[in-house]
Amino acid sequence: MMKKYVTVKEIQRLDRIAIDHYKIPSLFLMENAGRAVAREVVKFLKKKNKNGWVSVFCGTGNNGGDGLVAARYLKQANIKIKVFLIGKKECLKNDAAVNYRLLNQVKCPVAEVSRITKPFIKNIAQSCLIVDALFGVGLNREVTSFVKEIIELLNKSQKNIFAVDIPSGLDGTTGVIHGVCIKAQKTVTFTFAKKGFFLRQGPQHVGQIVVVPIGIPKKITHDCF
Repeated sequence: MMKKYVTVKEIQRLDRIAIDHYKIPSLFLMENAGRAVAREVVKFLKKKNKNGWVSVFCGTGNNGGDGLVAARYLKQANIKIKVFLIGKKECLKNDAAVNYRLLNQVKCPVAEVSRITKPFIKNIAQSCLIVDALFGVGLNREVTSFVKEIIELLNKSQKNIFAVDIPSGLDGTTGVIHGVCIKAQKTVTFTFAKKGFFLRQGPQHVGQIVVVPIGIPKKITHDCF
């Protein structure tokens, strides 16, 4: 019987097996993940008849890479977007760095954010929807400094927030919060829901859970679980 949810270690193991043993390119998985997020955003905007700005907030890890892919597909769908990288582009590695370059190639600027400014706060207020791609399931430390302030600002904005794979700040296994956590309206999660969605503070932060496939064949998930 297939699992309905997995721990962080289990989903990381599944990804490693898919990439290392079955030779599924990680870039392919990231592409599918970002495209699925963009699809959910477009569906929401059409349903609600909204045409304002979508702001995509990306960290420098793989979750941020998923967000960069989502931004590219939103731009292709003629959605007005603004993309914010919380950190320096030099910190992007591997697949995330590739997708940063691809986004630049389609003439979509990415603003690097290292501190909170009045224009930055104004942009949040003017957004009709926020895409949270700050931290993924690998987060295992307290969220501090200005990133914590950003998450608090996003939560206070009362905007629609779509989390990429997991709300930033939530532990995917235990459901505890690492200092602060995005309160999402919808969490677009990959392959399986995460155990932490249903434990402790998880239910108050994930919103509607949408589980999407990203190209890992069912044979692999059956073999792993």
